[in-house]
This record gives sequence, C-alpha cells and structure tokens, in this order.
Amino acid sequence: MRILNRIGTMGLLFAVIGIMTVSCKSKKVLADGSMDANASAKSIIKAHYQNQVQFNTLRGKMKIDYSDGEAKQGVTVSFRIKKDDAIWMSAPFGMVKAYITPERVSFYNKLENEFFDGDFSYLSNLLGTELDFEKVQNLLLGQALFDLQEAKYDLEAADGTYQLTPKKSMALFQTLFQIEPKNFKMASQELSQPLKKRWLRINYTDYQKIGTWVVPNTVLITAMEENTKNTIDIEYRNLEFDQQISFPYKIPKGYKEIVLN
Repeated sequence: MRILNRIGTMGLLFAVIGIMTVSCKSKKVLADGSMDANASAKSIIKAHYQNQVQFNTLRGKMKIDYSDGEAKQGVTVSFRIKKDDAIWMSAPFGMVKAYITPERVSFYNKLENEFFDGDFSYLSNLLGTELDFEKVQNLLLGQALFDLQEAKYDLEAADGTYQLTPKKSMALFQTLFQIEPKNFKMASQELSQPLKKRWLRINYTDYQKIGTWVVPNTVLITAMEENTKNTIDIEYRNLEFDQQISFPYKIPKGYKEIVLN
C-alpha cells in the first residue's frame, strides 16, 4: 500500500514539473505541416516564441499513468494555473494536493499524513536538474527549459521536426530541442547530465485545437538517473482558458514534514 501511496504523490509532482504543457495560440502556421527547406535556426526560434499563448488562467483535468519501473498507477487530477503566479493540482477527494508559487513548492498527502513546504530542491531532485519557478513554468507552457534566444543553434531535419542542437555545449548539461513545423510547438526536448547519469526527455505526442487555442493532447515524460527510470503518460481533458479560479490549499495540522537530506 505504501508504494502505491508514494507513487501517487510522485506521479502528481512529476506531472506538475514535467508538463501540463499549455501550448500557444498560433500566429504563423504551415497548414500542411511541411518543412521549410530554407528555414534557419533563428527563424524557427523566432516563430516558436511568436506563438506563445497569452492567457491569464487555465483549468482542466489530466489523466496520468505513472510508473517507476516496479509499480504502476493511474489517476485523474484537476489542475489550475494563473500565469506567472501559481500552479495548483489536486487528486480525487483532495487526497494529494500541490501548490507552487515563485517563492515556494508545497504539497501534502493525506494517505501518508505528510507534507513538504520549501524551495525548489524537492522538484529539482525529482527530475535531476536545477529548477526555479520560471523554468517550471516554461515546461508547463510547452516552452524550452532554457531560453533559445540566448544561444546559437545548428538546425537539421529529424523525424519530421526542426531539430536544434547548441553550437556550444553548456558546461554541465547537454540539450536537444525539436519543434514541430505545423504550429511551431515543442515536439520534444531533452536534457542530460552525463557526469551524474541523469537524462530527461519530454515528448509532446499530439495536439488538439480548442477554439483558437492549440494545446497538447498527450505528453510522455521519461526521467532516468543511473538505473532508475520513471515514466509519465499524460492526457489532457476539459481545458478552459481565462475563467475565474481559486487555489484552495491548507496543510492539515499534525502532518509530518518531509525534510530533505
């Protein structure tokens, strides 16, 4: 029972980090999704950022299937986002809730009577890379973890996408980005730390259109560290933009605090 409870907490938090992936309203679309042979890395990056969604709030549900290699569990959770301000998620009956702001990360688990309330170290440890609110939000919005406009990239076609590889590798990370040609959304992004044997890949497998909004339909997240592998398969449902939302969250009294070593 404890392993299933732990997976419930981990799955919820991995989903928070790894991707709710709200995508962007399209300003420039190749109707047939064909590749432009004359495109440059600079033009693809520009189109990607031009197509960022401009919204105030988002709410909906996601079906999450989580596996840590030993056990599997599926759950449907509710989520709410206020852009640049807060991210909130709740499992059925509020058994597990998470609340993230620029200042802190917090969650509690009624099944285990435990909670965490602190900085981004917990999330960073889960995915094996240093995170802050801006980076988490970039992932949640389907944007690159790092600002693509701050570096130069080589461009090539790969798997029907525009693949961007940094001309100059970062000191501690290796990155790879793939942007799909129809709406210039992120098709996948990969981050690895070879010295620490850490690897994270996020695949945005297909998209759906809701009104004028183009958003992911399913997302697959794979995180590996040495011999440990976690996978999360997410399907989005009932998405609504710019509605009135609230963030009911209060850590119950008497719960045991999770302390990072």
